[in-house]
Amino acid sequence: MIREFTYHITEQDIQKAPSGAPLTIQGFLKSLGYSHSVIVSLKRTPQGIVKNGVWSRTGDVLHASDTLQIRIEETLSSANIVPIPLPFPVVYEDADLLVINKPSGMPIHPSQGNYDNTLANAAAYYYQQKKEPFIYRCINRLDRDTTGLLILAKHSYSASLLSRMVANRDIHREYLAVVKGKTELSGVVEAPIGRKEGSTIERQVDFEHGDYARTIYRRLYCEGGYSLLSLSLDTGRTHQIRVHMNYIGHPLPGDFLYCPDYTKIRRQALHSYRLSFLHPITKEALSFTAPLPDDMRAFFTLQNIPLR
Repeated sequence: MIREFTYHITEQDIQKAPSGAPLTIQGFLKSLGYSHSVIVSLKRTPQGIVKNGVWSRTGDVLHASDTLQIRIEETLSSANIVPIPLPFPVVYEDADLLVINKPSGMPIHPSQGNYDNTLANAAAYYYQQKKEPFIYRCINRLDRDTTGLLILAKHSYSASLLSRMVANRDIHREYLAVVKGKTELSGVVEAPIGRKEGSTIERQVDFEHGDYARTIYRRLYCEGGYSLLSLSLDTGRTHQIRVHMNYIGHPLPGDFLYCPDYTKIRRQALHSYRLSFLHPITKEALSFTAPLPDDMRAFFTLQNIPLR
């Protein structure tokens, strides 16, 4: 995989340097979100950093009208990820990222007991068929049984930018969930979440030791003792939606940890429905949706459930 960028240095770029200090290539790249590890990799890449046609060092000074060319080259694929032909529904792909509609029952990363059934295995196979190297970089996390949209970065620079966007909450996510009972039309759950004593995975509302968590929800539809909710998160705690909905008395059916009721569904009824963000490189506004899965739609008889 090769990704090249060309920057034409302007007087405005020079003025962004600390007062009285020259603008170095390293300072310029850092201002664009290149991480330390990416810059180190560029230094080791032949023709990775070229100023005015000459291979350059990161400490070299830039001047207005200089041309800086950056070459990201990745020739190896992720080690120890076995390519397996698994569902890999691509919603969007360009030179910098992919958006995937993850199926249920698929872990994000390989782990003990999950060596050949993960999204990483599916991605490895997808790029093996294209005869392209691919390092697996999953940007946003979904539980194994949660369906819907997530982002994969295609190279180290886009991964650096996207990870920062996640940390700054610049990637906006909307979830859909089916919960038990008829909720309020809308609401906010503000309750700290911590690990449940004696469990490595289960979480609970814990006002003494938990971390701050805030979930906003809106009821879209209600029928037969179940509500379809649209939810957004102001924080990103583990199992946040599942724990908060259970806390207010409206758990997600099919949730093996918090509501193991499998009469209607065999997994937690949670779906990553919408992703909206600015493209990390082009700054184009992007927004994607993934249809409500059939197993969640089956709770209701209405054919065209309003999702907005």
